[in-house]
Amino acid sequence: MYGSFRDSSAFCGQNLYLGGDLVWLFPFEIRHYGAVMKSVEEQLALIKRGADELLVESELVAKLKRGQPLRIKAGFDPTAPDLHIGHTVLINKLRQFQELGHHVIFLIGDFTGMIGDPSGKSATRPPLTREQVLDYAETYKAQVFKILDPTKTEVAFNSTWMDQLSPADFIRLSSQYTVARMLERDDFDKRYKSNQSIAIHEFLYPLVQGYDSVALRADVELGGTDQKFNLLMGRELQRAYGQEAQCVLTMPLLEGLDGVKKMSKSLGNYVGIQEAPGIMYSKLVSIPDALMWRYFELLSFRSMEEIASFKAECEAGANPRDIKIKLAEEIVARFHGEEAAASAHRSAGNRMKDGELPDDLPEISVSGAEDMPIAAVLNKAGLVKNSAVARDLLASGGVRIDGEVVDRSFIFKLGATHVCQAGKKAFGRVTLDLE
Repeated sequence: MYGSFRDSSAFCGQNLYLGGDLVWLFPFEIRHYGAVMKSVEEQLALIKRGADELLVESELVAKLKRGQPLRIKAGFDPTAPDLHIGHTVLINKLRQFQELGHHVIFLIGDFTGMIGDPSGKSATRPPLTREQVLDYAETYKAQVFKILDPTKTEVAFNSTWMDQLSPADFIRLSSQYTVARMLERDDFDKRYKSNQSIAIHEFLYPLVQGYDSVALRADVELGGTDQKFNLLMGRELQRAYGQEAQCVLTMPLLEGLDGVKKMSKSLGNYVGIQEAPGIMYSKLVSIPDALMWRYFELLSFRSMEEIASFKAECEAGANPRDIKIKLAEEIVARFHGEEAAASAHRSAGNRMKDGELPDDLPEISVSGAEDMPIAAVLNKAGLVKNSAVARDLLASGGVRIDGEVVDRSFIFKLGATHVCQAGKKAFGRVTLDLE
């Protein structure tokens, strides 16, 4: 037991028979948590908010009409120690399910994390050690409960049931799917046709993720659009083991601060949920105007009606930056508290004399063949007269990247976008593109 939430490892070891009719029976307690169920139409509207695809809507409607809390599953492999707001798109949707009175299962893939999810990968991923996975899992718990209600969240670890499977059990599980069907998967198909290796254990990943849905008796599984193959595997395996097939809800992959590429730490276009309030604030306030509506829909807990009113204000002539401030303060408050959100604009650090970034922050593209020292980027971006001036500013603490003072050791990653300030008056949102 961790804090006040239930850990499903307490149900370990009960009635697992892959070769027989009985597969896995957990004595799960279905609780309503005192929430008042909304109408099916109201629930469906919130569930579909921002979603990419719902499979199959008629099946979900039938489940909702029963008037009982559904078992909502989302799995996360702890493959890195921290999360960015792109990861929270799924977690926010889990929060909405909680608010509707459904039973949320936050599944930590401590077993699958050691396999490595091949989704969208052009090469076999190196597996993590068990120690790495468990360390990362602990940090995930602390971070997700900034969003989810810990008293209404079941945390499960898929090693609970996967560690109990014998080699024979795995063979029986593998018999549920063919190699031909696996090669229909887009990333496998591309790698196969380009003569890139596909390790056998990578074929096991979708099967294990699908079997998690059997073990947890999921009614609905959430995942990113890149997870569709794995999510549908859960439907097939549930049918194979005599269960009602789960519904699948795919959520879009959040664009990064550049508004183009997927949010990624490696690209530098991210907002980390453990970043300082001022940095979070400055990054969110500096996003392109067109991107803020996407962020509102996927990251904000404001109603769509309120968001529509913000759009109307902008169309009537309101400054878009004022609306982005509302978004930034909401996100900062979620992870750092209301007090930090109220003072984030003062700690952002990348402001002009009047306390604000310029409304017309220029978009600057710099070309390069590889990662580049910050002095060279500032020079190429035209934010300084020459590299010597850049070095002087760096030495005196006059250069800020996304609100943080940096020195000459800062390396601008290829493909990254950052808000750069050189001195008191030179600003720009700079992207380092491949030449």
